[in-house]
Amino acid sequence: MAIVLQESLRGLFYAPFYAALALDAYGKEGLDVRFVSAPEPGRAATNLWDGGIDVTWGGPMRVMQTYAQRADCDIVCFAEVVTRDPFLLVGREARPAFRLSELKALRLASVSEVPTPWMCLQQDLRDAGLDPTALQRVATNSMAENVAALARGDVDVIQIFEPLVESLVASGGGHVWYAQACRGPTSYTTLYARRGTLERQRDACLKMTRALHRTLGWVHDVTPERLADVVAPYFPDVSARQLAGALARYKALGIWGQDTVLPRSGYERLRTSLESGGFVAKGADYAEAVDNSLAEQVIAETPLPLEV
Repeated sequence: MAIVLQESLRGLFYAPFYAALALDAYGKEGLDVRFVSAPEPGRAATNLWDGGIDVTWGGPMRVMQTYAQRADCDIVCFAEVVTRDPFLLVGREARPAFRLSELKALRLASVSEVPTPWMCLQQDLRDAGLDPTALQRVATNSMAENVAALARGDVDVIQIFEPLVESLVASGGGHVWYAQACRGPTSYTTLYARRGTLERQRDACLKMTRALHRTLGWVHDVTPERLADVVAPYFPDVSARQLAGALARYKALGIWGQDTVLPRSGYERLRTSLESGGFVAKGADYAEAVDNSLAEQVIAETPLPLEV
């Protein structure tokens, strides 16, 4: 029987997950994985209750949200892949010495599709002594709409992810001002499942964790061009050059972990951001929502590199 793995949305920062599928990393562990997509990001976590989804990849943000909404929530994060924030601030002109304090006098367009990017950035602003509610912020447009608004001069700086960043930089229409990854560990994407699933299908979840651990090793060893070639089928509308440039930026920013352990520091940073931004009143405790035992077991095994 296949284990059903769900993506929350299509995003290039999930490249190691797509690489694991494309390279048959799960099959090399003797695991049959059926890959599906959530109809919308907000339903990725709650889909675990309908019986059709075994494991989801997505943000611990959704896990904390579900704990806040459901008394019966028993979701556990067990294999982190994206360990730093993949969103960036891009402006029209170069500002190599940019400081967050400059946003006070600028028109910022933030991400509307999902809450985590703004939640994390607003905490960065608080840490810099700024009031995020005082900014001139456009909060309702899509990232594509904000790219167009930047070109028209309707806004001064936009919050976007790859490959939109690479498209703007390569065309000369935008310059990176701030990479949110630079704040350090912020838990962004992990495998998660209900605790009962983790217990009943522990061997399968261990194999998934080992497959991702080996895939991460491969991702760190290959060039951005090779990684782009492997994940290209999942991004048919993005050119090979644009994919490679975007993935090179993500590799340089260190957004993907060296292993699948989800560190407390990254989880607590995310939790603080969600609480200060009012997304949840109180995020689920690390000990309740995270189980690193599978990731630690894989590390202890020192598995061989992924054969491709």
